[in-house]
Amino acid sequence: MLAGLAHGDHLILERQGDGVAGDWYVQVLYRDDTYQLEHRDGVPAEHYQTRSGSREDVLRALLGWAGGERTWREGFAWENIGAWFAPPDAP
Repeated sequence: MLAGLAHGDHLILERQGDGVAGDWYVQVLYRDDTYQLEHRDGVPAEHYQTRSGSREDVLRALLGWAGGERTWREGFAWENIGAWFAPPDAP
């Protein structure tokens, strides 16, 4: 599925069931020959993003995440973007 992504297409893998609370997912967006990879670990404050030009590295990360591997994040420069999803301050 990753190899079939066209410009602007995305792929999302979600973890559900078995008492999992919150949003647990990894997603990839393909654009401009770059893969934008993001993952969220349960809550908006734990939402991270990186970019890669390597489909093989992104595939390895997706499969590692899906398989529950602990090292799937390695090899990327992750940025916490959780603040983008924080509720606005109340007046």
